[in-house]
Amino acid sequence: MSRIGKKPVNFAKNVKITQSGKIVKVEGPKGSLSSSLPDGVSLVVSDGNLVIERKSDERIARSNHGLARTMIGNMVEGVSNGFEKRLEIVGVGYRAEVSGQDLKLVLGFSIPVQYSIPKGIDVKVDKQTNVTISGIDKQLVGRVAAEIRALKKPEPYKGKGIKYAGEYIKRKAGKSAAA
Repeated sequence: MSRIGKKPVNFAKNVKITQSGKIVKVEGPKGSLSSSLPDGVSLVVSDGNLVIERKSDERIARSNHGLARTMIGNMVEGVSNGFEKRLEIVGVGYRAEVSGQDLKLVLGFSIPVQYSIPKGIDVKVDKQTNVTISGIDKQLVGRVAAEIRALKKPEPYKGKGIKYAGEYIKRKAGKSAAA
């Protein structure tokens, strides 16, 4: 048995989980999410708990057991509390601002970089250097944060670029002066 797959998913009374065929829909106070259930697993919903059960002991069913539990657990967490990622912009003159559905980033290039914010994602900028990305879909929040970070990854000499909050950048020594 999958250790993760065996754990039940606990959810509050204001969260509603429905299944129609292979589609699982989770509705809560922050919104609703839906996803398709992988092959070889089924749902059993009881009072405030959701248990994922395997239909067989085949390899694909065993591998999908933990995956299905984690996906549904993330959906329940997202519609209940939501997810957020924080980015920090490091560098002289580097800054960000939100204008409508676009994030405008000044990152030392000849022109500012425009990033179009996808639907379902909320982006806030504090002090022009701290970017907070939030939403109910964990995969989408992580993907948007990774795409923004990839626009200007932190470099190892001065640490300039976009990094996750709390991320440690391993520094390298620069050129030595001639003796």
